[in-house]
Amino acid sequence: MRLFNISNDFNSYQQLIHFYNDNKNKMFADIELDLKQFFCANLSAALGAILDKLIINSNNICFTNIDKAIETILKKNDFLSFYGYNSEKDIYGTTVKYKKILPRDAKYFRNYIEKEFIESNLSNLPNMSMGVKHSIIEAIYEIFVNAQIHSQTEYIYSCGQLFHTKNEIFFTLVDTGITIKDCVNNRFNSSLTSLQAIKWALEDKNTTKRNITGGIGLAFLKEFIKNNKGLLQIVSNDGYYSFDEKGEQYKLFSGKFPGTIVTIKFRTDDKCHYSLKSEKDINLENIF
Repeated sequence: MRLFNISNDFNSYQQLIHFYNDNKNKMFADIELDLKQFFCANLSAALGAILDKLIINSNNICFTNIDKAIETILKKNDFLSFYGYNSEKDIYGTTVKYKKILPRDAKYFRNYIEKEFIESNLSNLPNMSMGVKHSIIEAIYEIFVNAQIHSQTEYIYSCGQLFHTKNEIFFTLVDTGITIKDCVNNRFNSSLTSLQAIKWALEDKNTTKRNITGGIGLAFLKEFIKNNKGLLQIVSNDGYYSFDEKGEQYKLFSGKFPGTIVTIKFRTDDKCHYSLKSEKDINLENIF
């Protein structure tokens, strides 16, 4: 099967879902995969999660035709090293490495976010105070913890890519466990659709955790992204949510993704300085 021009948009996620659903019932098969024209490297997290689901059924993944530019970036972020390819050095710092992280390795994930995503890209990220930087780390970490506690996923997948010429940095986090819809409905004995459940999860302080604070991460990221003119996407089950400077968008996929994808984009050409209200710096241009 060919994955063609995979970017961070609804149609690309739909292609990934079709690829999964077309192959999910195969066993002991050679599953051929072409990657053509373009592949946004942060979505290695989503593709890697899907391929692991297919490998569980003793299938063999065969990359039969990969455009040279795609092969290069997927060697630089270490994705293809999981499938027998050599890695390449990322001289220009355009990737956040592809990782498969065990849910119990929360400390490792937190360090990975802090060091490889935030600290390594401070010169590219919008100018922000220590409080905002810490809050972004905590917000992404909370998404990991939600997958850790609720999803029953075997691995949590993550990856990012920086586009210097477009002034954009993307980061994607994926699990293949219980979806947002099932998690919310199981917790509250409700019958929400995927889109209703995603909408509920985006509300500040809404959480399915018992006796634990939470429900802040996605709401904070959404607020930061609103100011930064970035992007937030959520894919879970058959539901798709997108938020950017044009507003919110809810759509349904044909078929279901076996878990949840969260993608964020920050604009790197943002000239504002971000701080929390509690930091009380009167010189700041954008204050949360």
